[in-house]
Amino acid sequence: MPPRISKQGYKISSAFYDLVNDEILPGTDIDQEYFWKSLTDIFSEFTPRNKVLLEFRESLQSQINIWHLTNKNQAFSQAEYQSFLTDIGYLIPEQEDFDISTKNVDAEVAIIAGPQLVVPLMNARFALNAANARWGSLYDALYGSDVIPQEDDSQMVGYDPVRGKLVTRYAKQFLDSSFPLENASHNNVIGYSIVDKQLVAKLKTGESSELKSPEKFIGYNVNAIENLSALLLKNHGLHIEIQIDANNLIGQSDPAGIKDILLESALTTIQDCEDSIAAVDAEDKIIVYRNWLGLMKGDLTETFLKAGKKVTRKLNPDRNYLTRSGQFMSLPGRSLQFIRNVGHLMTNDTIMSPDDCEVPEGILDAVITSLISLHDIKGNSSFKNSKQASIYIVKPKMHGPDEVKFSSDLFSTIEQVFKLPKNTIKMGIMDEERRTSANLKECVRQAQHRVAFINTGFLDRTGDEIHTSMLAGPMARKDLMKDEKWISVYEQRNVRIGLQVGFKGKAQIGKGMWAVPDQMSAMLKEKVGHLKAGANCAWVPSPTAATLHALHYHQLSVSQIQDELLSNYQKENRSMDDLNDLLSIPLLENIATLTQQEIQNELDNNVQGLLGYVVRWVNQGIGCSTVPDINDVGRMEDRATLRISSQHICNWLHHGILTENQIVDSLMKMAVVVDKQNYGNVNYLAMSPNFEQSIAFQAAKDLIFKGEEQPGGYTEPLLHKRRIEIKKTMQIK
Repeated sequence: MPPRISKQGYKISSAFYDLVNDEILPGTDIDQEYFWKSLTDIFSEFTPRNKVLLEFRESLQSQINIWHLTNKNQAFSQAEYQSFLTDIGYLIPEQEDFDISTKNVDAEVAIIAGPQLVVPLMNARFALNAANARWGSLYDALYGSDVIPQEDDSQMVGYDPVRGKLVTRYAKQFLDSSFPLENASHNNVIGYSIVDKQLVAKLKTGESSELKSPEKFIGYNVNAIENLSALLLKNHGLHIEIQIDANNLIGQSDPAGIKDILLESALTTIQDCEDSIAAVDAEDKIIVYRNWLGLMKGDLTETFLKAGKKVTRKLNPDRNYLTRSGQFMSLPGRSLQFIRNVGHLMTNDTIMSPDDCEVPEGILDAVITSLISLHDIKGNSSFKNSKQASIYIVKPKMHGPDEVKFSSDLFSTIEQVFKLPKNTIKMGIMDEERRTSANLKECVRQAQHRVAFINTGFLDRTGDEIHTSMLAGPMARKDLMKDEKWISVYEQRNVRIGLQVGFKGKAQIGKGMWAVPDQMSAMLKEKVGHLKAGANCAWVPSPTAATLHALHYHQLSVSQIQDELLSNYQKENRSMDDLNDLLSIPLLENIATLTQQEIQNELDNNVQGLLGYVVRWVNQGIGCSTVPDINDVGRMEDRATLRISSQHICNWLHHGILTENQIVDSLMKMAVVVDKQNYGNVNYLAMSPNFEQSIAFQAAKDLIFKGEEQPGGYTEPLLHKRRIEIKKTMQIK
């Protein structure tokens, strides 16, 4: 056991104790002894409440299991099922209407619609990349993705001017769509100038043209010899910068000298302490907290080798311009940072309670990430995260209104301890558990003065769907789950309730992740649907994806769409009419139609994805990465996708579609496949042929054969146990 410091009976990791005292507290005006006394008091108050909430979760699940067993030989009645859910307190009757009253919310959250990045905070390089993704090169995003198909016969090494021309043509079409000229295309422009505070484009014909909407021209920059070097334009609240340099490699081939177009891209970023990282002990939590501290103090750096050269990454400065009137103006150079804490279930050994139990990790996260955020509020950085002096914490995996109230009460206590104004800590509610989506309005009510975000998490939501109704019957095939009626209602309901309780202009309504990072062309075709559905932010997996997704927000006005939706809601008087569909159980319609080959394919698909993620998580501590699927297509995997795969196998095993021997055979077969897919990775530890000695392989077996009994079907307890085991085995310090 590493050395520990005792405070009020709590035993604190000495390394963590030093981090707080030596690095976090200085500059916050908070006394050390006051802090540690306050922290232990918070644990003493909220740990028992946390325990009661978790016990209630298990009580509800037990009652649901008994109900399904009792009624398994009777025709299913949706009305009786929902009446039962109400009787046991799973469903809470909706109360009177209300409007949220959240104040001091930054424009990037309340007003401007745009992409949102989610990034593992444990990786400093990724965290910096995401924070700096506020601005992205459209040229780079187009050139380096499949949006513009690569010619099969292209043999170019280095810059391909033919592909470059296709990129500039695409970019000019974007300008024509979002910033059209009065009587010409941007393709026909040979130069831009500013005349009488207006942007004027000189055409190949010798004529000139102004913007159809002159107010979209915001500002400009000039170079050292007073030549125009940048144009700043604005559409639907988002800025773009047209960069001009006729001497540049790209600019010299453009008639107007344009070398690039920068798009304001990831307006907000969620720095993640949860699903996308593998933080299992005090050592790991210190890395996470130190990275957040670096972001809030503005001094986080990461040095690494790129193309054989040492590169140091740091936070981007703000971007400065002259307004059309020649006055100085500045725009943020970085994304507005949220932080996602862990949920209520997990504990961590960073601090041990007086009875030698690990403290709830979610409580620890709330206190420490808020403490660190004081550096931003107090101006201890050369940068500013929240101009409204707010702290944005996303709370995942909450089950129902009581758990939201618990988090809000915890935030209130933290505000009192740190002498912050009420509701300084804004809450993001992840609508990703069945009991939360079924009671979403009442969940939001519990945080109505601080809620700044609701977001669908369809992956965890699917995992919870399977686990909650585990005994109801065999579930639909995983790939067909997206076609079940509950999921479309779930997505629509999240937007509807958010708008009906007053989110427009006050808070974000979000949509989930695009999970295939290399398929940007498909993303451009499909993800625009998130805007059409009324969401004013949606998750993307990379800075490149953020830049490309930003095109959608120039194409459509989310504000107008939300107004139209609100008008339609009023006409239709929609209230609880979608709850039946939301709570419909996605059962397999006809087991008899499944062939043995289809069953095997479903199993192999689930097992391969499960192993591909688990082996990296357990052996290398990689919480989120692009993992090749069974067809070698790279897909973003995290614990939410793992939850689906493991619970789906558990369900089919429970109902006799699969056998234990069949699953073990698939595990061994797919382990060989995954090992081959990771060939060449110097840090990779193969699972085959010594399956019994592979800790990662045993973790995968645990997730399946012990998965049904796991709280909520969550994967974290088993993963953490095995990761700690391998850290000890490998003597990782």
